[in-house]
Amino acid sequence: MSSDAAAQFNIHDAKTNLSRIIDRVEHGEEIIISRAGTPVAKVVPLIKRVNRAGRGSLRGRLVVAEDWDAPEVNEAIADEFGMTG
Repeated sequence: MSSDAAAQFNIHDAKTNLSRIIDRVEHGEEIIISRAGTPVAKVVPLIKRVNRAGRGSLRGRLVVAEDWDAPEVNEAIADEFGMTG
């Protein structure tokens, strides 16, 4: 986010220029929408939570214990969740 003031559009101009506004927002800009000169909404870019390239994108970064699926581990997990009889 820059220190510059956000661009401002009145509602009519925002409707007319919606595609251009969305393009600017996709490039990181924030846009203010106003009614009669009073700001009423802000259009901001969405931040992706995870940016993975696809399958295997965590390869080399995720460590799994050798016994991750051992009966003892599964039983301990079930105990933690109150699922054992």
